[in-house]
Amino acid sequence: MSPHLDAVRVERVWVAGGVVRIAACTRELTLACPDCGLGSARVHSRYSRTLADVAAGGRPVLISLMVRRLFCDSADCGRRTFAEQVEGLTVRYQRRSPLLQHLVEMAGVLLAGRGGARLLRILKTPLSRTSVLFQLMRIRLPSAATPRVLGVDDFALYADVYGTLLVDADRRLPIELWAGRDAEQLASWLRAHPGVEVVCRDGSLVYRQGITEGAPDAVQVSDRFHLWQGLSKRVSDIAAAHRDCLTAAVPEPQPAPPPSDEPREAADTPARRHAKRLFETVQEYTGTARSLSAIARELGLNRRTVAKYARAGSWQECIRRTPPRRSTSLDPYLDYLRQRWEEGEQTATVLHQEIAAKGYRGHYQRVRDAAARWPSLDQTHTLVRQFAAMLDARNAAPLPDWLDQLADSGLPALASLANAIREDQPAVVQGITTPFNSGVNEGRITDLKLQKRIMAGRAGVPLLRHRVVLMAHLRRSYL
Repeated sequence: MSPHLDAVRVERVWVAGGVVRIAACTRELTLACPDCGLGSARVHSRYSRTLADVAAGGRPVLISLMVRRLFCDSADCGRRTFAEQVEGLTVRYQRRSPLLQHLVEMAGVLLAGRGGARLLRILKTPLSRTSVLFQLMRIRLPSAATPRVLGVDDFALYADVYGTLLVDADRRLPIELWAGRDAEQLASWLRAHPGVEVVCRDGSLVYRQGITEGAPDAVQVSDRFHLWQGLSKRVSDIAAAHRDCLTAAVPEPQPAPPPSDEPREAADTPARRHAKRLFETVQEYTGTARSLSAIARELGLNRRTVAKYARAGSWQECIRRTPPRRSTSLDPYLDYLRQRWEEGEQTATVLHQEIAAKGYRGHYQRVRDAAARWPSLDQTHTLVRQFAAMLDARNAAPLPDWLDQLADSGLPALASLANAIREDQPAVVQGITTPFNSGVNEGRITDLKLQKRIMAGRAGVPLLRHRVVLMAHLRRSYL
């Protein structure tokens, strides 16, 4: 029936109560004592073991196995008797066959508690979710050697509580996981695992201190992705301060065409299709004697929403439209000002005088505000391109001069970035010039978040550690 039953003598197979039952006994073989290794065939006693096995034909399988307890005849051995074990079928104190036990454990690794219990129920091995988790936590985590390149990153456990994940960047496997982002905890781990040569991290001061204390000889690498991300956030802040420039660049909207009943008037976006369906539904109700409140209750809508669609003459009137930008007296001269700026005339006073000669009657302050936006955006664009060139060429030689330009830019967001990079400049140089990065860390963090979602975010740190580490090794073994 099954290969692991070849080592025993099957005496009877029958079905009772929807369960396949197998009666078997061990063969009369000489077995070695587990302590001294001396062979023995002298029987002390016999007893029956009941083992659950993988389902056969959609029915659970129970094996009733008669095994022997043997004497150890070695005078130097402290063990007087021992029970025989059948390779591939029995394990000490285990009431499942190794094949079924492996199936239960893998269900826990892949799907955790409830999901694993549902899968096992389909496979005719009913277990509760707590039993699945218990079997999962019994699995011994694989021992991991001290990595040459270590990745350190944080992740959100829940709300404002964070954890730390350590990754072997060479083997691309998670090593350890704990709650908190404490420098001393990281330093303690590094002291207990000497030999780490390179540590990839983000710009966190906590991790920087922990690595310095725990592995002072290790090379710290500030990941280039996080460097680029930090610059991008500050550029976004600068651009947000000039959002009205974007509005000025948008052409005046064309007037909406009058409503038409022709078939070509179709809703072409999800929002427009939703408005059209809602308008048609409300209009069907308005022809009845029901009040707006009654219609709102039946449709599960707010009364004001129902009233808006009931009063509208067409569904197009219910679509939210962006109000047009208010024009200013400076608008006719913006193209000229931009042209003169690019030609090299960047003095607001001179620019104001030139457009005043062309008929501008507005205040000088408006011209100065418009010109102030152009140097900051142009300067920011130039600095971003310079940093991108450093990353592309993996050349950190221009970095000191680039940091001076950030500090002298007059933009607080970029000046603060310059200060942060200077405090971590050796690690930043390593991040720009070396191939080491935190890409493996980010991939493992993404996988960790997936495991959290599978368990609906209720997993504690020990269970999360087991699943993250074992899942990674399981994938590796089947690739």
